[in-house]
Amino acid sequence: MKPSQVRPISYLKRDAAAIVKELSETREPLLITQNGEAKLVVQDAQSYEDLQQTVALLKILALGQRDIQAGNYRNIDDFFAELDAEDEAEDKE
Repeated sequence: MKPSQVRPISYLKRDAAAIVKELSETREPLLITQNGEAKLVVQDAQSYEDLQQTVALLKILALGQRDIQAGNYRNIDDFFAELDAEDEAEDKE
């Protein structure tokens, strides 16, 4: 991730309220540096939540890919036939 804005920590200390307003409007992350080194990234809460959801989905996809590579999957036609059979059995009850 390469934030579009880079600021020193003194800016964060001095202008916190303005930073909150700006990040809420732009939804762009802000990279904070200390002694010229990147130390933290500040972002609005909605962007953070969106990022966490994206990461969760990517983890699910990676797990699915791992299962496929390990041969842990079923033929789709067999799967749907099994679901149809379960539906028919429930309808008869």
